[in-house]
Amino acid sequence: MRKILVVGAGQSGLQLALGLQSKGYEVTLMSNRTADEIRSGRVMSTQCMFHTALQHERDLGLNFWESQAPRIEGLGVSVAGPTGEQPGTTPRVIDWVGKLDGYAQSVDQRVKMAGWMETFAQRGGQLVIHGAAVSDLDYFSRTYDLVLVSAGKGELVSMFGRDASRSPYAEPQRALAVSYVHGLGPRPEHPEFDAVRCNLVPGVGELFIMPTVTLSGRADILFWEGIPGGPLDAFKGIKDPAEHLALTLELMEKFVPWEYARATKVELTDAGGTLAGRYAPTVRNPIGRLPSGGLVLGVADVVVANDPITGQGSNSASKCAASYLDSIVERGDEPFDESWMQTTFDRYWETAQHVTKWTNAMLGAPPEHVLNLIGAAGDLQPIADRFANGFNDPSDFENFFYDPTLTGAYIAEVGESQGPAGERVP
Repeated sequence: MRKILVVGAGQSGLQLALGLQSKGYEVTLMSNRTADEIRSGRVMSTQCMFHTALQHERDLGLNFWESQAPRIEGLGVSVAGPTGEQPGTTPRVIDWVGKLDGYAQSVDQRVKMAGWMETFAQRGGQLVIHGAAVSDLDYFSRTYDLVLVSAGKGELVSMFGRDASRSPYAEPQRALAVSYVHGLGPRPEHPEFDAVRCNLVPGVGELFIMPTVTLSGRADILFWEGIPGGPLDAFKGIKDPAEHLALTLELMEKFVPWEYARATKVELTDAGGTLAGRYAPTVRNPIGRLPSGGLVLGVADVVVANDPITGQGSNSASKCAASYLDSIVERGDEPFDESWMQTTFDRYWETAQHVTKWTNAMLGAPPEHVLNLIGAAGDLQPIADRFANGFNDPSDFENFFYDPTLTGAYIAEVGESQGPAGERVP
């Protein structure tokens, strides 16, 4: 039986550990926190997983919270006009919602990671609670057939050098601020179904709102992404959760009053329901070399870390874990050598490259043809639906998003197929 060490107990590390365990590998999982510490700690992320990523969980029988989490059936975009003089007067110049072909869901990672970790141990996996250092991996690499590093922060990441050719940004492009809340009202435009709402404030940043399930049941995530140095870059140094939420709501009232209108009665889900920070989106070389010469393979955001502006983090982690699992199983008894490690990453990169390209594009000022596309989606429902489903399959953006000629042709094609009132022409 081949022995594999997985370092890091996030979406990718746990999904991979549980997947390998189900395939008969002898798996050790190393985490710097216990399940109880994760469950009682601070929120770790925003997350909204779309159909393909959710299916990877279903395939492994790990969709434990599917019946509890809200079914997210749409993805909406609103664009703010010039900020009004008085609070609550900023207009919307664009507002639409696209329907997803398969529903999305969000589960607070404190719930999921704690539950998955306990499942791994119950199924006979060896769980080691220890914050691993490079020296630890140097020792373990001699006793395991393969060491996978899925801990995306700290000393271990330094083993994986930055790939400058795939990392256009050296500095963070957004300041991030998250609040998990109860008491948010529905969007009046579609009270009958849940949707992720993407609110774009040109030159300022973005507010994302997504339904989720947390420790205390149904909730919603309020997530500001602020351009550094701008008015949304205001959360640094705020430690008090109540102050964090108050500032979140104050900024909503000023920049996205249509969302503030349904947030006047919200309260934090718990004392750990806020998070703030920033990081530079980075692609790294996938193979880490230990002082002894041993090799380790980086997983998910250790090697491909994108800004959360496109909501791809947990999706990419799930897709990476699924891809790596296939590569490991297909390897059979052959050695997990450097060549195999590079090939395994390259296989994942075939998917990940589309996420990185799209995310980096969304971090910049949108060009005219993209603005035209987003505007057209308000009049042409097929465009809104296709844009929404791009969150599940970002490779489709190659066909209609980046190239002005392709974008223009696509808008014209859809326009010709629709009647004056947006109804399809027979």
